Amino acid sequence: MKTFVAKPGEVDKKWILIDADGLVVGRLATLIATRLKGKHKAIYTPHVDCGDNIIVINADKAVFTGNKREDKVYYRHTGYPGGIKERTPRQIFDGKFPERIIELAVGRMLARGPLQRQLMRNLRIYKGAEHPHGAQNPAKLDVAKLNRKNVRV
Repeated sequence: MKTFVAKPGEVDKKWILIDADGLVVGRLATLIATRLKGKHKAIYTPHVDCGDNIIVINADKAVFTGNKREDKVYYRHTGYPGGIKERTPRQIFDGKFPERIIELAVGRMLARGPLQRQLMRNLRIYKGAEHPHGAQNPAKLDVAKLNRKNVRV
């Protein structure tokens, strides 16, 4: 028996729509990263983009558990001496691009490299309820029903 290796042309990519309203950020990011990588499929191959295209709406309504909204800190460095900057999730959610919280969480769950950059191009995140991908007929995935801990009440 030979080991099956998927080729990029053989992969059937679907479009999935996820409504992030009230969902816990970490649990949502884990599910998205798994779907982007394609680990939920039987044809999964580590070095091939086997995952689906994911659309996330209402990203500004995602929530953190506990006091993470105030206490968690995201660091970045400008490249200059003493150039470390920090922001809390509250500052990001109240800012111009609240969808970056989910983008950061998912991106940090994938291994760095060319494949990660390709997978992140398959993820579209919108802060409102509208998205321009209606022509792809995305299948709605109800993350809240998968586990009771996925939703913060």
